[in-house]
Amino acid sequence: MLSKPHSFISRDAPIVIKNMDMITVFQVAELEKACFADPWSLNSLLVELLNPNAVYLTAMEERTLLGYMGMHHIIDEGHITNLAISPAHRREGTGKLLLETLISRACNSKMALLTLEVRASNTAAINLYGKFGFLSVGLRRGYYQNPVEDALIMTLFLA
Repeated sequence: MLSKPHSFISRDAPIVIKNMDMITVFQVAELEKACFADPWSLNSLLVELLNPNAVYLTAMEERTLLGYMGMHHIIDEGHITNLAISPAHRREGTGKLLLETLISRACNSKMALLTLEVRASNTAAINLYGKFGFLSVGLRRGYYQNPVEDALIMTLFLA
């Protein structure tokens, strides 16, 4: 599922989408802390680097991590685990670029669908996923902790 890095030029330096690696995983762990009340630990992210069914993409501007996105590839489905954008770089198109890249990889891998959970109050994320054709297909009550909140289940049918 590896492909060439994808560039998107909209700033002084290009945004390069590439696989998370042993260098960027440390930045991803720090971004997790900045974005989530219950962040994934560095150890959890290191385990994901060894998981043959995991795809983790980073959006880099030179050496600065702008955001990252992860997915587990399970048979013919993709389960998006996280999408996080640095608070200083939100609403600049990085999330869109990561999502476009992940959807492209899913299509190239002949996946039937992509699915995810998103906080019911996260309208920015819900709107982003909706623009890509993700549909709300269910609700997981009390799915999130800190604070407790329901999750919308959103799915993009690819086949």
